[in-house]
Amino acid sequence: MTLTRDQILGELRRIGLPDGGDLVSRDMVRALGFDAGRVRFVIEATDAEAARALEPVRRAAEAAVGALPGVEAVSAILTAHGPASSPARPAAAEKGGEAPSLKIGRHPTPQAPGQTGPQRVAGVDRILAVGSGKGGVGKSTVASNLAVALAREGRRVGLLDADIYGPSQPRMMGVSKRPGSPDGKTIEPLRAHGVTMMSIGLMLDPDKAVVWRGPMLMGALQQLIGQVAWGELDVLIVDLPPGTGDIQLTLCQRTHLTGAIVVSTPQDVALLDARKAIDMFHTLKTPVLGLIENMSLYICPECGHEAHIFGHGGVRDEAARLDAPLLGSLPIDLETRLAGDAGTPVAAGEGAMAEAYLKIARGLVAGGMA
Repeated sequence: MTLTRDQILGELRRIGLPDGGDLVSRDMVRALGFDAGRVRFVIEATDAEAARALEPVRRAAEAAVGALPGVEAVSAILTAHGPASSPARPAAAEKGGEAPSLKIGRHPTPQAPGQTGPQRVAGVDRILAVGSGKGGVGKSTVASNLAVALAREGRRVGLLDADIYGPSQPRMMGVSKRPGSPDGKTIEPLRAHGVTMMSIGLMLDPDKAVVWRGPMLMGALQQLIGQVAWGELDVLIVDLPPGTGDIQLTLCQRTHLTGAIVVSTPQDVALLDARKAIDMFHTLKTPVLGLIENMSLYICPECGHEAHIFGHGGVRDEAARLDAPLLGSLPIDLETRLAGDAGTPVAAGEGAMAEAYLKIARGLVAGGMA
């Protein structure tokens, strides 16, 4: 008998919640996937305290699904939609309030006397910029999943969404709370899936376009890097906008970067723009640590046939030409898209895609890059 999604959801509907309803009717099941007898899913609570209280529900859900015919293993993970409260955080930040004098988006400030060249960020050991030559290649998806995978490997990880015009990390990381500012100068970041994260999308109306010229973009990036209380981090992942514009220029010239990771699909059009991004990093004296080939192939879930929709091996060949590492090849995957839309990156769970991101993360850690 072939296991189906409806069968799994049917069992989860039987798991009642302490405050009424069930896991399915309350829309708490995320990133459900199953393959070769292994079932994995995420149970998303409203906050960290609620998640802790749901541990008996998680165990009951694993047991119920595990009793289905053909199921060999079940992995259910509890996560919280919002960040945990911190007793050390000032009251204004707990309420999500922002000090009246804090304004995001301004002209950049000059470097202090005696400062020349790129500067380090206090408390941050390494900074990795994730860039692409063009949009639509999955750069933000790679950045969020890589951050979560590194956190699962025990690293202290930060994620900065530097795509000012099109911030997507709040949705992908499942956070929507407005960051606080206890003094009108320092911004308190949020936490999700073990990652400290910040995005301008959390500071502005999500339905309003950011209509800023270059100097305001540069000033906003300066604030998001320098005014955020990042704490002690092993690595900060910076999700760059596509292209080779003001944000990239400001980051590389003003901030001490460990290096850049370039994401591209295998198709020639994407590689043309990826080469421009690589050339930009070389021009700005930022090491290119490696390339990631995204959407490298499509595997049919019914028959297992592999189709190279966007071509094959283009990024691998480009990496060889540049004498740069190919950090990983990632297939087109429906679960990855669903998990990102649901606010729980696929790397937070179990399965082939989570393992693929963990493999990339382990390679970065082993190479001393993260």
